[in-house]
Amino acid sequence: MDDKLMIRMAYSDDILSMVNLLSELFTIEDDFTIDAVKQTRGLELLLQNPQSVVLVAEIKNRVVGMITLQRVISTSLGEYVGIIEDVVVSTSDRGKGIGNKLIQAALDEANERGWKRLALAADRRNSKAIGFYQKKGFEISHMGLMYRVK
Repeated sequence: MDDKLMIRMAYSDDILSMVNLLSELFTIEDDFTIDAVKQTRGLELLLQNPQSVVLVAEIKNRVVGMITLQRVISTSLGEYVGIIEDVVVSTSDRGKGIGNKLIQAALDEANERGWKRLALAADRRNSKAIGFYQKKGFEISHMGLMYRVK
């Protein structure tokens, strides 16, 4: 990659760019609806929470990717673990290794924080994403993700 790629912690000035990235992600996931107000609020909450991590990929002062992690407690492990909620690279910047660098940065961050496991969900129809995560060491679980929205 010729351009200088930087993975860094996100800050509030990145929210608009991250909302745009989430809009790209949500267009391919039926479970989610694009709502800039809700996505902005969610990102604000993540950035305010010291138990959450929001990383962005930046090229030439332009946010081109993001990943979010949140800490939870696993009773099965008796340890802190993390959940990766959002992984997205802008359509125009895919295929440049940015996703690999975001995942690696997330793994490093979780390791530094002592989280014993990272979990994520991917749309079952998105075989490309599932294959990508498997190459990064994630395994498909027999646990099915279910939602109940209030």
